[in-house]
Amino acid sequence: MDFSSSVGQLPFVGTTYVDRLAKLGINTIGDLLHHVPHRYDDFRQIESVASLEPGEVVTVRGEIVSIVNQYTRSGRKIQIAKIADDTGTIYVFWFNQPFLIRTLPVGTKVSLAGKIGWWSRAKAIVSPEYEIINVGPPGGEASTHTGRLVPVYHETAGVSSKWLRSRIKTAFEKIDPKEFKDFLSKETLKKLNLTSFLTAIKDVHYPKNLEAAKNARRRLALNELLDLQSANIKKRKQWQKNKVSYQLTVSQPSVNQFISSLPFELTTAQKFTVKEILEDLQKNIPMNRLLEGDVGSGKTVVAAAAAYVAFVNGHQTVLMAPTQILATQHFETLKALFGSFGARVSLITSAITKQSLGRADIIVGTHALIHTKARTTDAALVIIDEQHKFGVEQREHLTKGTSSPHVLTMTATPIPRTVALTFYGDLDLSTLDELPPGRQKITTWVVPETKRASAYNWIRSQITSNQSQVFVICPLIDESEKETLKHVKSAKEEYLKLKKVFADFKVDLLHGRLKGKQKEKVMANFKNGQTAILVSTPVVEVGMDVPNATIMVIETADRFGLASLHQLRGRIGRGAKKSYCLLFAEDPSQKAIERLEALKTTKSGRQLAELDLKLRGPGEIWGSRQSGIPELTIATWSDIDLIKASKKVAEELVGP
Repeated sequence: MDFSSSVGQLPFVGTTYVDRLAKLGINTIGDLLHHVPHRYDDFRQIESVASLEPGEVVTVRGEIVSIVNQYTRSGRKIQIAKIADDTGTIYVFWFNQPFLIRTLPVGTKVSLAGKIGWWSRAKAIVSPEYEIINVGPPGGEASTHTGRLVPVYHETAGVSSKWLRSRIKTAFEKIDPKEFKDFLSKETLKKLNLTSFLTAIKDVHYPKNLEAAKNARRRLALNELLDLQSANIKKRKQWQKNKVSYQLTVSQPSVNQFISSLPFELTTAQKFTVKEILEDLQKNIPMNRLLEGDVGSGKTVVAAAAAYVAFVNGHQTVLMAPTQILATQHFETLKALFGSFGARVSLITSAITKQSLGRADIIVGTHALIHTKARTTDAALVIIDEQHKFGVEQREHLTKGTSSPHVLTMTATPIPRTVALTFYGDLDLSTLDELPPGRQKITTWVVPETKRASAYNWIRSQITSNQSQVFVICPLIDESEKETLKHVKSAKEEYLKLKKVFADFKVDLLHGRLKGKQKEKVMANFKNGQTAILVSTPVVEVGMDVPNATIMVIETADRFGLASLHQLRGRIGRGAKKSYCLLFAEDPSQKAIERLEALKTTKSGRQLAELDLKLRGPGEIWGSRQSGIPELTIATWSDIDLIKASKKVAEELVGP
């Protein structure tokens, strides 16, 4: 067998177990051997029966001298056995495992591992791990489930750690030794203080001590990171082979004229990022840059500067956004920015087409752009907003061809440094880490359910006295989605409730299933101040800019990632008025509340993303497991030193 062999080739692994193992991400022998333990039970202490003391966690070896099934008053079956060695006897108890009478008949030599306790005033071992052995001198028997640091693995229904240990042992016996040939040089291993590949696989499953297990895991973690880093380097090399569609000329006086026309001063971060992008546009290799910045940090203006350069060079720009709301927002922004320069801007979505007369210089749209004839091969620049919300094929469709346009990807989702270094290693990264002057600081409160009525009274007073407008965000659209999520608020349900609570104000509803014209009407009513309270799903996370909206209420906030909450909060605080964000949590636990409390003191999206990465994993940063960011199974995103080392090693193996 080799690493690519199916686990179904192992003895005792039929189709049922193949399906069960697939739920753990185990499909091949290689997957099985890389399924590393998440902890170890220390059963290394081997004692004779006579020396056993209550409270000890030990391994005992002896012979079954009696074993019976006994019923309790409640009808449960208890298996009571007595084992003996040369020094004495001790009782052993298991629960609801009647098959043990056949598995461990009298005369069977066993090794038992567990905690010594009491049973009816006598010392006993309760629910120990067991395995059948040929009893030899203490420590002389190679054990799988006892007498050592015993690995405990992530399990699934029908697949226990004990079962996995047995299959891993068999895999070791049957695999071709050539599979363990190390691809890292001895010099690299020594420099990074790493064990060999073979030693790492052995020590992670059969460690002599916890230090050996730690070192083994570190080596296998490096291997996992190397796979990602190497893939990124290869993608970057492949991209650099592309012929650029148009190598643009940058006239600095012309760019300065565009920047001077803006109704505000660019931040230092914006100026630096514009400089980076304009340098890319002049190269003969197509730009492939990721622009990250919090909501309101001014990414669109930076992208507009790049689009302006394409325009003055006589070429098109295509901007693709994930939602109609965001596409419309970009369309209106770019029309305003380019109005005095004569650039023609078009909007194309599945529901709306606002086509400029003649050839468009800038085409803005949703994924509908992929299917329209309006997009031409004349695009010198492609801008993709929130790229993780598009499929790989959708992104590639805009950039495929014999030559490649410059590509600028934007995201308001804070990206932790380690994720950027690893997952986005094929892209050049620019970060807008400051907000434009004048942005209001937002006060954030975590509101207990007991204060909901008081919160509603306060909101009513804010609407009345300050003419404030309110977002109310719910995770789901309607109750049909709540079958397995009993306490999660739905937008439709909350809309009907708030219409009664705030009967003297106009309350409206926005979600992704509304038709285009309905969405436009709802958004227009909220923007012009006719609607006081807008109940919505997170569709407003991007694209809706309403300066008079000063209150953000987020229901079931504990179900959102901190970065997503930060993005939603960024939809307010855009005007001159003081703004407030109210978080209602369904989970009243201290852990859930403490996590939300981080939003009160932390205003940096990246810091919040780092915290959620540590607490809940990468899927929570984007609020979806569909984000494409992989869950590391051995390495951790927080290990910055190992991530840096893996990038350096990957460059040595594949080339920079």
